[in-house]
Amino acid sequence: MKIGFLGCGNMGGALAVSVRSACPAADILLCDTNEEKAAALAEKLHAGVCTLAELVRRSDYVFLGVKPQVLPDVLGTVAGSLPPSPPVFISMAAGVSLSSVAGKLGQAPLIRIMPNTPVSVGKGSILYVPANTVTEEQEKDFLSMMQKAGELHKLPERLIDAGSALSGCGPAYVFLFLEALADGGVACGLSRADARRLAAETVLGSASLALASGSSPAELKDAVCSPAGSTIAGVAALEEGGFRAAAMRAVTEAYRRTLELGK
Repeated sequence: MKIGFLGCGNMGGALAVSVRSACPAADILLCDTNEEKAAALAEKLHAGVCTLAELVRRSDYVFLGVKPQVLPDVLGTVAGSLPPSPPVFISMAAGVSLSSVAGKLGQAPLIRIMPNTPVSVGKGSILYVPANTVTEEQEKDFLSMMQKAGELHKLPERLIDAGSALSGCGPAYVFLFLEALADGGVACGLSRADARRLAAETVLGSASLALASGSSPAELKDAVCSPAGSTIAGVAALEEGGFRAAAMRAVTEAYRRTLELGK
């Protein structure tokens, strides 16, 4: 199997690392406008570096790791290099529909995905939807090559942008919360290193408990809040600061902007 990556930025590079881990025998090809970045990643993955045209002609699967603003121009170039039996193209451009990509690539098999940055440590959430041009075997290959990246969730395309606003953008919100928790710990006398570690372990443990218990977040929150205790005092401070409304608005604003990017 030959797997190409067009774009070796943070997400494209992280997925390439995950794919190499899942498919140690695969031939991986890389292409990026930043030749030094592509060469460094190629050395790490024992991969090859090639031109865009070569990557399209030689690959069975091609990950399109370019930003939505430049994707139309890139697709125009890709279309000019398509072989008679085109590869499966896997697009991760925010807000760009399968139909928009198909408008440039015709009947080439397409899969739309939205990963998040935790794929770099194998803990990502990857939303995906295949076009009807993708065979069952091709979808099976895709799932196999992504198995080391994290959890995959097949969604109707109409929900991909909403899911992206939550899981795709969500790590930034979590990191902001982590930073704020750590700042609070420092304000109370903890060292910066201790505060950061405690904050990260608390978020990781709480998320693991939420997934394992099956209980609602409200139930889990109530279990920590004893009457007239310190936790409920902290919860009250978050409510006074509009924490819950701000978190909801972060998702809805990201969703609105994702829709704009797709136009």
